Amino acid sequence: MSQSTENKISSFRKISFLTVIAVYFLILVGGIVRSTGSGMGCPDWPKCFGSVVPPTSVDQLPENYQEIYLQKRIAKNNRFVATLEKLGFDEMADAIANDKSILIEEEFNPVKTWIEYLNRLVGVIIGFFIILTVWKSFPLWKLDRWIPILAIGSLVLVLFQGWIGSLVVSTNLLHWMITFHMMLAILQVGVMIYLYHRSGRLRSKRGVSMDVPSKIEWVLILALILMLVQVVLGTQVREEIDQISFALGNMLRGQWIEKIGLPFLIHRSFSLLLLGVHVLYFFWAFKYTLRKSTINYWSQLLMVLVIVEIATGMGMAYFAIPAFLQPIHLLIGILILGVQYLLILQLREQKQFRLNAN
Repeated sequence: MSQSTENKISSFRKISFLTVIAVYFLILVGGIVRSTGSGMGCPDWPKCFGSVVPPTSVDQLPENYQEIYLQKRIAKNNRFVATLEKLGFDEMADAIANDKSILIEEEFNPVKTWIEYLNRLVGVIIGFFIILTVWKSFPLWKLDRWIPILAIGSLVLVLFQGWIGSLVVSTNLLHWMITFHMMLAILQVGVMIYLYHRSGRLRSKRGVSMDVPSKIEWVLILALILMLVQVVLGTQVREEIDQISFALGNMLRGQWIEKIGLPFLIHRSFSLLLLGVHVLYFFWAFKYTLRKSTINYWSQLLMVLVIVEIATGMGMAYFAIPAFLQPIHLLIGILILGVQYLLILQLREQKQFRLNAN
């Protein structure tokens, strides 16, 4: 392979890796937005209070600003409801049309407004990273056409995610909309990790062959599925917390956990199952992989992340759900999914590499 081709591959891998980091940073910022209750800091989208740069004082807004932006959100929701009805989602459309919580308009809060505004700025930066990824993928067309195709797909996905983000705002943070928005972010991470991994397969240097049993890959796939279930369970717990905190006026944090009940107990107990599966995977990975191989290093990182994830969960349970731990807990959970997926890809590549060597 020529040096020019190696440089093209290396350039794409650098930008795709940076994009993965940027998407994870956006997930962290999104967690901060939710933990601080800043999701409606900007009642419109993509602008914030109708401006590219949001106001810093309520004096900069008209007296009836709440009514103005409420009517704008209602108009957008009506269009969304009509679209859902045309697509055959009548029950969903009816639920949105009759949800009175959507009609609640928050008062201006400069801190929440700027937190949400910074979240949107990070989203714009992600968009530029994705565009750059697409541009860097075109020179690889002759080597692997799926790389530019998937890169373009990731751009479409981020545009769709931006539209869903606007609906999250217009529906006044409906819980299932927030969850769907987060799942799209997880999908975006998965696409970018796959692009990074697939482009690495084009390099002339591929590493050494290891005889890794298939059971390691299968237990890791099980761990990935269980982690996805745990993330969904976590969103249900988060939804319960949102309702309880709203009912208590965002006070008496020490009582929130005991009021959640069964969803929290299931979420907590499920973490023990996850720990057991990961300990089994780590034991096998440590036994069958070379000590200085990338699979071994990533496996060690995975185990550390699982332990830290459980520790942050315990911290929230026993210390009245500190706001700073909520986004960290979410971020580590999504990091675990990313590392699991990358390891599965590496294990499958190792299997193919071994077959080709034979």
